[in-house]
Amino acid sequence: MKVVSPEKRVVLVSWKNTQETEVFSNLKNFCLSYPQYNYNTLSNYLSKEKIAYENDFVKVERKVIVSKVKPRSQAVKVRAIAPVVRKVALREANDDDNDLRYWLGQPAQKRAAATTFLAMQMLKKGQRMDKTFVNRIDPK
Repeated sequence: MKVVSPEKRVVLVSWKNTQETEVFSNLKNFCLSYPQYNYNTLSNYLSKEKIAYENDFVKVERKVIVSKVKPRSQAVKVRAIAPVVRKVALREANDDDNDLRYWLGQPAQKRAAATTFLAMQMLKKGQRMDKTFVNRIDPK
């Protein structure tokens, strides 16, 4: 006894040279419309466990028709990015303290990378950084 899936499927045909797409209710209608494609060959390719048929001119695949709303877990997840906004007067912003706290909270390697990145933005191609003002501190 063969179990038939309740899902309805269509045959989706994507023509590569014209960028057009056609939808057929079944494979037989496609093969009757385009006799150069063999029904048995395409049927073997498009059986449930196999891949889409594809050559230089066309890609033929079966797609399930979505007739009901998908459950939330399968639907495209809504972005959960919340905007962060801080409205303050410019003289009260105190960004220097906030910036200092942020960078002191970062690892030394990330701080050094950011410093190098900013310095490289100021230099022209082939120009080297003037290190006469750099103080070297030995970490202990």
